[in-house]
Amino acid sequence: MQHPLTRRQQEIYDYLNSHVDEFPHPPTLDELCSALGLRSKGSLHKQIQALIDAGLVESMNNRRRGIRLCPVAEPDENQLPLFGYIAAGQPIEAIEQRESLEVPEFLRTSRPCYVLEVRGDSMIEEGILDGDRIVIEQRETARNGEIVVALVDGSDATLKRIEQKPGIVILHPANAGMKPMHYPSERVQIQGVLVGQMRSYH
Repeated sequence: MQHPLTRRQQEIYDYLNSHVDEFPHPPTLDELCSALGLRSKGSLHKQIQALIDAGLVESMNNRRRGIRLCPVAEPDENQLPLFGYIAAGQPIEAIEQRESLEVPEFLRTSRPCYVLEVRGDSMIEEGILDGDRIVIEQRETARNGEIVVALVDGSDATLKRIEQKPGIVILHPANAGMKPMHYPSERVQIQGVLVGQMRSYH
């Protein structure tokens, strides 16, 4: 497990990041000592070694030539954040767990999207089952009839088909054994609209 950087290590790393274009070649320890106003090259060497161990910088290892930043991997465009669970049943407290998940392009839109894992069976007649992972386009408005992530009273999230009338929001389950839920409009906040779905059979 990577340990957090000390204040001095962070200072050196930030300096390399912000001044990378000022050096015609990767700076040596002597040049870094001078640039940072440090007296002890030995102390700097220890800090640089910690940055190397953390995978943030690398030593050029050719004579006295020095230190350069490690290349940063480009973010994977197919990765979407997995924000936790969503209730397909009675609203439950929204649980957020920041991970990421690879999602094919055809299951998402060009707008910001995220993934939730379904808990419950209120949407089974729409083919949305407990354990499915759904792709949600992040937005605060929806058309009547769309399946939305609705946040009730600022804390309880649920997945339902929405019907909006003046002053009232009706959240419709897709399960014959459950009844629609009626709320004053001010109690319901739309957090996104269903655009994709994934399921594992193992």
